[in-house]
Amino acid sequence: MDQPTQQEAGLHFLDYWRVIRSRKEIILAVTLLVVLAGVGYTFTLPRMYRSMARIQVREDTLDVAVFGPQSSYAYNPFFLRTQYEVIQSRPILYQVVDSLNLCEVWGKEYGEGQPLPKEVAASMLGRSIRVDQYRDTSLIAINVTRTNPDEAARIANEVATVYRNQRLDLKKRELKRGLEAMERELQTQRERVELAEKEVERLRRELGVALIGRGFRVEKVRLQQLEADRISSRVDMLSRKARIDQVKDLKDDELLEVAAYVVNDPEIAAIRRQLLDTDVSLRLLAESRGEEHPDVRRIKAGRDELVKKMKVALDGLKKGIQAEYEVALTRYKALEEELAAARKADIAAEGDAFLPFDKAERDLELQRSILNALEARVMQETIQMQVPRTPVEVIDPAESNGRPISPNMMLNALLSLFIGLTAGVGLAYFIEYLDTSVKTVDDVERLLGLPVLGVIPQKVRPLIEEGPDSPHAEAYRILRTNLIFANKGVSGGAFALASGGVGEGKSTTLFNLAYVCATLGDKVLIVDSDLRRPVQHTILGMQNRFGLTNVLMRDVPIEETIKPVPNLPNLHFLPSGKLPRSSVGVLNQQRMRELVKNLKARYDYILFDSPPMVGVSDASIIASEVDGVLLVVQYRKYPRIISSRAKRMVENVGGKLVGVILNNINIVRDDYYYYYHSYYSNYYYRRDQGASSGAGREPATKAS
Repeated sequence: MDQPTQQEAGLHFLDYWRVIRSRKEIILAVTLLVVLAGVGYTFTLPRMYRSMARIQVREDTLDVAVFGPQSSYAYNPFFLRTQYEVIQSRPILYQVVDSLNLCEVWGKEYGEGQPLPKEVAASMLGRSIRVDQYRDTSLIAINVTRTNPDEAARIANEVATVYRNQRLDLKKRELKRGLEAMERELQTQRERVELAEKEVERLRRELGVALIGRGFRVEKVRLQQLEADRISSRVDMLSRKARIDQVKDLKDDELLEVAAYVVNDPEIAAIRRQLLDTDVSLRLLAESRGEEHPDVRRIKAGRDELVKKMKVALDGLKKGIQAEYEVALTRYKALEEELAAARKADIAAEGDAFLPFDKAERDLELQRSILNALEARVMQETIQMQVPRTPVEVIDPAESNGRPISPNMMLNALLSLFIGLTAGVGLAYFIEYLDTSVKTVDDVERLLGLPVLGVIPQKVRPLIEEGPDSPHAEAYRILRTNLIFANKGVSGGAFALASGGVGEGKSTTLFNLAYVCATLGDKVLIVDSDLRRPVQHTILGMQNRFGLTNVLMRDVPIEETIKPVPNLPNLHFLPSGKLPRSSVGVLNQQRMRELVKNLKARYDYILFDSPPMVGVSDASIIASEVDGVLLVVQYRKYPRIISSRAKRMVENVGGKLVGVILNNINIVRDDYYYYYHSYYSNYYYRRDQGASSGAGREPATKAS
């Protein structure tokens, strides 16, 4: 069952190819029109030029580290995506419009001399800009497309400049606001220090405290030192306690993420970097080589070891933080006890008079320390604000590009060609779908259930003009042979050539068949029984004054109406004769039966040129009385229903359909029939050439 299926599929494909060949003029015409339209439209489009400026975008860092090392820059896709959108934001576009005076420039070009509104100019500018981000880099490309290459380059460079300046101005504004807030807080702290100093001086005078050195007593110096140590120890203890609380609530993955901020442990940082690098390598290698590759398994094993090592390091980190906290707590408690003992001794030694003074003095020192810290921070931020920053660097400035990027003539032409071919093929198949005429031998045999006895090529003239050696004569020899086989091997008889409609070529086909039979030795009579539209006498160039009508009306004996054809002794002709005004009853069944019987006794072949079956009753009478009917069907002319109707009419009157003659085939356009005729056409053409050279005859190749 597989082989027939494949053959059927092959034939189905050939049918599609046959449609394309037969409708190639339509396909080429549609394709040409679409290509011309596409190329013409391309020529009407304005030439567009593109310029590109590439910039490197970094997070805000100082060019020079003034007060210590800065954190190294890491690739941050979220930051770059944000900046990608900022570059196309309306504030940037508005500033570019103002900088290049685009409202005036584009107003003269597009706005009939009037300046464009800033919103319209910004919208036009936004449509001209395309921002692309280079993957896994900090580079961003700013592409500008305009009809003027110089203008495109200016806009691209200006967008990069405006964005860079905006980044710098934004950071400076943030620093300036922070400094202003810190200076206000500094002034407030200075006032607090002055109040604390006045309070210390007042208590000193009231209590009569004697100061040593720079105003401090030895006991106070000791107490202050202890107090400072206690405060420092408490701060250290609390910070370590907070660190423990934070670490306890974190899982291992979360602790790994914040380990670099909780404690500066180089070992954990190194393991984390190795683990990240291993994950990247594992993913890339798994995608390229598969999960079961030895290298993938080896990297997975290494990653598991790193995870175990990280687990041990994190456990050690937790234990270390806990131990540090316990040491700090013990130290803080010891300082608390020592400070309490010192205070008790100081109180016992000095009395209660020094308590207010000591408290005021401690408060003064605290306020002074805060003041000093604020002053140092303000000075630091002031210096850092003056240090240059380069958050945006122009890597490749835009340059004028004189080569347009659109319209792409080659691309549009190829696209038009593709669309045209698609539309042409689609139209060809649509027309083929609407065309219900007969196209192939298979159509005839499937539709009518009759064998095809002959396939006649296109542009065949009567063989009396082309001669018996014409290449087209072979088609009629094949028709004669097939007619004999279809008639069960019996040569001769009375046959009618009929057609479903007018103009299907049955008269020429009948004459050429009679001509071939006569040249092969058969005694043939052509009867022009198409009384309303006789043709055979014009082919032979003979008179049509007396003929079949006169015989049927018994006006003239049949011997006087039959005429021999000159130069063809075996071929005779019975014209139709003049049709009388009252043609009713001329062609009746009884008379036709007698005529056919009489002629069969005299000739081998009697060929009746019948009128069309559809619409004329004479054809039915003739079909019912002859030995067989040959149905002529013209290739791609009438709908199939016409041929089906003609077949039913012949069968309804009791006629015998011998077969079908497929006429007027376009051999060049339809490869289905090209190979059908190519062999014998070439063979007879060469035979004619040889005969001509040998016998001095002119080759009969006019219609080949």
